Amino acid sequence: MTARFDIKDTPLQGLKIIQRKPLGDNRGYLERLFCQNDLTDILKGQTIAQINHTLTEKIGTVRGMHFQLSPYAEVKFVQCLKGEVYDVAVDVRTDSPTFLFWHAEILSATNYKTLFIPEGFAHGYQTLTDDCEMLYFHTAPYNSNAEAALNSLDPKLAIEWPLPVTEQSLRDKQHPMITSDFKGLAL
Repeated sequence: MTARFDIKDTPLQGLKIIQRKPLGDNRGYLERLFCQNDLTDILKGQTIAQINHTLTEKIGTVRGMHFQLSPYAEVKFVQCLKGEVYDVAVDVRTDSPTFLFWHAEILSATNYKTLFIPEGFAHGYQTLTDDCEMLYFHTAPYNSNAEAALNSLDPKLAIEWPLPVTEQSLRDKQHPMITSDFKGLAL
């Protein structure tokens, strides 16, 4: 724990919830979104290499489930700046006891949660409101040659999306379903 963050474990080893603690007064508040020093224990020597911002306009939209292959696997810090999302991480680590298990958290502009997603997890989310803005901090730059994904509607994953899926990109719709050939990500 730090003055600005509480870090909590989830049922999936390494996947964590970071509760941000804004400081406020009659003017509003100041919120620290990231601090290399305060988060050094979970970063394990890695640094932030890229920051991305997304806008998803329609409620019910699903993005994901994306990950990067080794040696380009990345750690992500994911937070919602506007709106509310159902954020999901799936363990795709080959030797993990929770291989293909998933965990979800509601991230919103008002609950001050960040999902810390270690290497070896696929990530995606569903918008629970219109006009959701997300901010991602990555420990590695995006590499299109290392891009991989699971299909967010794969019955083997059985992700319990809270709303009917109304929108997906063509690319996300075409991600393959898991077969017996899928061995996960060796780190």
